[in-house]
Amino acid sequence: MEVLSENRCYGGTQGVYSHTSAACSCDMTFAVFLPEEAQHGPVPVLWFLSGLTCTHENAMTKAGAQAWAAEQGIALIYPDTSPRGDDVPNNEAYDLGQGAGFYIDATQAPWDKHFKMWTYVAEELPALLAEKFPLDMSRQSIAGHSMGGHGALTMAMALPGRFRSVSAFAPICHPLASDWGRKQFAAYWGDEANWGPHDATVLMKDVGFDGPVLIDTGTDDQFGNLLGTEHLAAAMAEKRQEGQIRLQKGYDHSYFFISTFMEDHVAFHAEALYR
Repeated sequence: MEVLSENRCYGGTQGVYSHTSAACSCDMTFAVFLPEEAQHGPVPVLWFLSGLTCTHENAMTKAGAQAWAAEQGIALIYPDTSPRGDDVPNNEAYDLGQGAGFYIDATQAPWDKHFKMWTYVAEELPALLAEKFPLDMSRQSIAGHSMGGHGALTMAMALPGRFRSVSAFAPICHPLASDWGRKQFAAYWGDEANWGPHDATVLMKDVGFDGPVLIDTGTDDQFGNLLGTEHLAAAMAEKRQEGQIRLQKGYDHSYFFISTFMEDHVAFHAEALYR
């Protein structure tokens, strides 16, 4: 693991690191915020999965989560959204290829060699973090935005017992019924018969989540027709899932929206992590 930068931040440290990933067959970059309490022992963990076109850097610099995480004594983990590099396949479209890993493992060429983001985020990166940082991996929660909200919700439900709480900002809730999902699943998995159960609405109907859920989506979200919020809301009601879906009047899909409600989300996760 290589240290790319470390900066003093709200009494703790905001670091950016790189390592060679076996899962993605390339170098991967990620960011970790450690609160001051980490100097004295392991601290609980909050993951933040970013959306289309983003890297580890977007949420790290724009979401404003460090201030609230420092107040709660929680570490923040910001993975990248896809493998990258000259040898990694890409596409001219912004919503496919580099920056658009969709937190799944591709099985179709040319994506299958590198695009293993499920394995990377669910297995490889947690193992590295546990080895290198003072983190209490028995206390984890997860959040995400847009494509990352899809990833956070699906990982929370598909990995029972891993996360104590899950939240999302404008998540893609039903990718099987959206162009933000069907396009990428077809590219990464091929024929529809091969598509995996990486859909928050389907997983909510089937298994639900064994903890609280918080979702914020803006009423003026310019991508609202791609998100499928209403499908997840119906599934949560049918499942009697503990949680909230809040429609925030006038807000869009941007980091201005995310930063506005980040304090709520960190406090929501802190309650679960310290319960």
